[in-house]
Amino acid sequence: MENAPAVQERYLYTAETETLLTRVKKIQGQARGIEKMITDGRYCLDIVQQLTALSAAADELSLKLLETHIEGCVAGAIRADQASGEAHIKELMKSIRKALKR
Repeated sequence: MENAPAVQERYLYTAETETLLTRVKKIQGQARGIEKMITDGRYCLDIVQQLTALSAAADELSLKLLETHIEGCVAGAIRADQASGEAHIKELMKSIRKALKR
């Protein structure tokens, strides 16, 4: 939630920081590759194919973060307090709806 405490020990995903950062670096590399393809005047559909790959990589990163959010934040809130759990579920569903509207 917005007023969350320090990240290091609060969120389940921090146990996988290196894996997540590796994925982010891959996405950054893909974006730089797409930029170069455009600069070099590469074939349109080749660029679209790379954009699709970048989008899939970003989706996988989002899914991993959502998974740890559900396993950590949402499950913990439900165990601790039903009202807090319901608020986390509503927040989660709002995020999922945004993600699906792309």
